[in-house]
Amino acid sequence: MMEKTGHRQIGVFLLMASLMVGYGVGRPVQAFDITTDVPKESGRFDLFRFGFKAYQNGDKKKAVEAYRYAAEKGHTGSRWALANMYAYGDGVPENDYEAFKAYAEIVNHDVEPGSPDTGFYVNALLALAGYYQTGIPDTPVEKDLSQARQLYFQAASVFGNPEAQFRLAQMILNGEGGAKNVRLAKKWLNLSRKNGNVGAMAVFGDLVFNEGQPVLGLAYLTMAADRCGPGDCSWIRELQEKCFSVVDENDRRGAIALAQNMSTGNH
Repeated sequence: MMEKTGHRQIGVFLLMASLMVGYGVGRPVQAFDITTDVPKESGRFDLFRFGFKAYQNGDKKKAVEAYRYAAEKGHTGSRWALANMYAYGDGVPENDYEAFKAYAEIVNHDVEPGSPDTGFYVNALLALAGYYQTGIPDTPVEKDLSQARQLYFQAASVFGNPEAQFRLAQMILNGEGGAKNVRLAKKWLNLSRKNGNVGAMAVFGDLVFNEGQPVLGLAYLTMAADRCGPGDCSWIRELQEKCFSVVDENDRRGAIALAQNMSTGNH
């Protein structure tokens, strides 16, 4: 199932807010007053704005209603918002299968990279892949690692998404949904870490370390530990400490110095 943490929920809302700006949500909408009934006969973009404004004001019941009307009229952002609300039980009863169906509706309509709906589409690809990695109990959605890997590949290759690149690399590294290929996994990890994914940097560093380049590997692990967010720091620091514990003081000092140089040079 999808990872459901407070940190991730905040990230989802921030992504949603940033994407909404492109639709003019930040501009005044004089036609609507959220104290009134949801204007279901309005156009899909107006319903979208109404729903987001209601959500911001804490009226999630009206937000859900507005998003549902807009989604029925083909508005991708509203369908995405509904999917997330079902995934996290945010204003509606938590229901992963309903979330899955909403994400699938988004993915079933192709978008061109760079279009206004790109962010919604890529997020939906990641969500669907996550569901396929575990399946959804008591629903028709069964665990399908091959499908998960394919969806991550689409988001990683076509849209260049760093998180998808990282997750794809992990599946390739573990031989999930297809053949295990360390060299290919390293390629995706390296690309993901260059695109700013700290988790990918840590795993890449651990691989390099275990391939016989302890100073370089530790340097990447040190940079990852310095940049990690709350959700990643624990496992990254554990990985870093494990590697630090088996090298001598010269390698430790060399790794720290190299990490500082690489950080300055944006390697």
